[in-house]
Amino acid sequence: MKILIAEDDRISRTFMEKFLSAYGECDVAVNGLEAVDAYLAALKKADPYQLICLDIMMPKLDGLKVLKTIREIEKQQNIGDKSRVKIIMTTAINDSYTVLSAYDSGCEAYAWKPIEREKFILVLKKLGLID
Repeated sequence: MKILIAEDDRISRTFMEKFLSAYGECDVAVNGLEAVDAYLAALKKADPYQLICLDIMMPKLDGLKVLKTIREIEKQQNIGDKSRVKIIMTTAINDSYTVLSAYDSGCEAYAWKPIEREKFILVLKKLGLID
């Protein structure tokens, strides 16, 4: 599985990379613009990501805008629901407006920090990314 971790906090980014590297190849982005650029580069190489872990509070472009941008690119490129990248929002923000906004914008799951490995593994299984 090819994974993009978009996270500006070094400790969270390092944790996610170590944890998720057991399930696939991980790339990292430290802000929203880098995340969109990495996503586009992977599409251009015909080697798209299967999973993006996307922090909401990031510099340059926040995670919700990145999510909307990726979903718009998929729409423009006629990438269907079954082929689109799975996006899990990872954040410390726990207000219902933000959660609903993320789901309305097309995320598959929402994980609160600190990330609990067992729960995250269940989400990956539910999304069909791991057995």
